[in-house]
Parts: sequence; structure tokens; C-alpha cells
Amino acid sequence: MSRIGKKPIEIPQGVTVTVSKDNTIAVKGPKGELKEAIDRDMKVELKDNILEVVRPTDQIRHRALHGLYRSLLKNMVKGVTDGYSKQLELVGVGFKASNQGNLLDLSLGYSHNIVFDIPKELKVETANEKGKNPTVTLSGIDKQLLGQVCAKIRSLRKPEPYKGKGVKFAGEILRRKAGKSAGK
Repeated sequence: MSRIGKKPIEIPQGVTVTVSKDNTIAVKGPKGELKEAIDRDMKVELKDNILEVVRPTDQIRHRALHGLYRSLLKNMVKGVTDGYSKQLELVGVGFKASNQGNLLDLSLGYSHNIVFDIPKELKVETANEKGKNPTVTLSGIDKQLLGQVCAKIRSLRKPEPYKGKGVKFAGEILRRKAGKSAGK
């Protein structure tokens, strides 16, 4: 048995989970609604505010899907109750961030500004405080979408290993390299 897959998911107050005939799970809570299509082999059982994912056999494919769908459903339940948030830091001289609605305008040291369109499911906030690095905070209920958008923004200027300039996650620890003068 999968250690993650066999754990039951407790559904908190105010969250409703519906399992349709075509194995589509809909989770509705105070922050919004999420839907996920589950593989037709996997079974999802809902009893007394406890959600369980059951696999039919011990095939390698079914064992892999067992833990995957349990994690996805757990993330959906947590997303509609609490939501998710990630913060990005812009480290570098002259790096700036501003937003108008869901349009993120980044100045990352290139010859032009980068205008990034954030999906409507996510909220974006920017902060440019004096003496601190500019920050971009993204929040939403879909953990997968949030991570994908953050990774895309980070890929616009990855942190380099010598000075640490670039877009990094808040709290991310970078491996720094010594420059040429360190060898002498």
C-alpha cells in the first residue's frame, strides 16, 4: 500500500465534495471551486466527511496514481479553505516590479520591460520598499497553477551563482560560487 495514498483526507466544515459518474471530483469551499478529472481505474469514496482514494490492483501504474490523486485532492481541499501564496524577490540594482490588475510589469535589467499576464485565477501584489528588494506576491486556490506561474516568472531571470542577482523565491537559499580572485 502507498503510504501517502492510503491516508484519508478529512473534509473541513464549509467544504463540499462531489464525485460524478465520469470520475470528476469537484471541491467547493469558501475561497472558490476546483475540479479534477481522475483516472477511470481509480475509485474515490466519500464517507462521513472523509475522502479516500482506492486503487483496484497492485500494478505499478495503479500504485503511482494512488499517491498522486490523493495528493492532488488534498491540495484542492486545502486550496479552497486556506488558499496558497508564494512570494518572489527581485535581487539586483534597478530591478522593479509593478502591476495594474493582473498585468505584471517587470524591469529585470534587459533593454525593455517584461509585461507578464497573470491568469485571472490568481491575485498579484507588488511591493517596492526603499532599502529592500522588490517583491511580487502571488496567491490563489490552485497550487499547481500558482507553482507554474511562479516558475515561469523566475525563469525570466534566474538567480546567478556569483552575486545572486535575479528573481528568486523568498527564503530560497542559493549556492554561491567564489569568483576568480578566490583561487589566489
